[in-house]
Amino acid sequence: MPHSAASLALADFIQASPTPFHAAASLAARLQAAGYQQLDERDEWSLQQGGRYYVLRNQSSLIAFSLGQPGALDNGLRMIGAHTDSPCLRVKPQPELSRHGLWQLGVEVYGGALLAPWFDRDLSLAGRVTCRDDNGQLHNLMLDFKRPIAIIPSLAIHLNRDVNSGFAVNPQTDLPPVLAHSIEPNRDLRALLASELSQRYPERGQLQVLDYELSFYDTQPPAMIGLDGDFLAAARLDNLLSCHAGLEALLASDTRQACLLVCTDHEEVGSSSACGADGPFLEDVLKRLLPNEIERIRAIQRSVLVSADNAHAIHPNYADRHDGNHGPQLNAGPVIKINSNQRYATTSETAALFRHLCQQVDVPVQSFVVRSDMGCGSTIGPITSSRLGVRTVDIGAPTFAMHSIRELAGVRDVEYLQRVLTAFLDCPQI
Repeated sequence: MPHSAASLALADFIQASPTPFHAAASLAARLQAAGYQQLDERDEWSLQQGGRYYVLRNQSSLIAFSLGQPGALDNGLRMIGAHTDSPCLRVKPQPELSRHGLWQLGVEVYGGALLAPWFDRDLSLAGRVTCRDDNGQLHNLMLDFKRPIAIIPSLAIHLNRDVNSGFAVNPQTDLPPVLAHSIEPNRDLRALLASELSQRYPERGQLQVLDYELSFYDTQPPAMIGLDGDFLAAARLDNLLSCHAGLEALLASDTRQACLLVCTDHEEVGSSSACGADGPFLEDVLKRLLPNEIERIRAIQRSVLVSADNAHAIHPNYADRHDGNHGPQLNAGPVIKINSNQRYATTSETAALFRHLCQQVDVPVQSFVVRSDMGCGSTIGPITSSRLGVRTVDIGAPTFAMHSIRELAGVRDVEYLQRVLTAFLDCPQI
């Protein structure tokens, strides 16, 4: 796939995936269209040799797998891991604020968000809403307003003359978005949600909103930018870029090997949830793939996980924030992430395997090590590796402005990552 075509497909996926719920639904729709069969964890599974399946948990995490040719599991699983969530602003349970003639909603900061870029953006609202219909049945319904319905206006410089010398954002007082005039008395979010849902799901009849998980997001669509179109600017590149690359690799694989894609929620807040990487989701699925414990251990020890999560590219204005010998560049290939304190799960063996695969498919490869005097982030890699005992390499596409409302990646890196991940899934020996 040409560089620009890969980025355009990624842009469409991001645009359709404003929340983890929408991201998982987008992945599931692509898998369903490609012939993958959905499984329900509440049912008995009857897995067929060569079958292709996917399963959702909490509507926000997904595992898809292809069982490959006869005996494929004896060679272990080729696994790709990523996460569906991104830092954002989540709506509080009782969020309504009516102040000085304006109606606002209180928000919580989800994950380690870069807050300054959220100001003066055209924001919309999306997520999952749990409702009760006229018959007393509960439904989890997806909602996306799509249109700009909110904004967080900056305070004018005239009222904060020192703002350009440093401004600490107070999440409680500075971030509630403005949605409307409060002329209408007793404006209520749940009533607004019920009205929207009745238009989108008329077959459900009259709906009562009981609860919700809603996030604000930037309505500006992804764009390929730069004089030569070298860069992709978009929200949620961390980590929808990796989810999409893993999906494209799975769909492009030759189906001979046993392959698995796991995209879990809640990575940005530690992964400790029923559907997070530090929960039992992947282990539960593997137990059903390989019910015999000894066979499962043997298969896992023959397996490799590629933990795909974006890497920090060297910023030309802040080059001193990188180790001098480890400054990944945009459009220079995927990055192997290494940390001696196990914030990344890469070993010399798994790094060598990934380098070998990159060489095999003519993809450039880079390395990242955080400065020794700075703290290091982490990924699902160490969590999954320690829970399963599976060999793991942490990699990712180099990115600017990670955790901003709008991040930046290299167009060529999107295609590079998909190419090497496909080679990994097709590799006969790992």
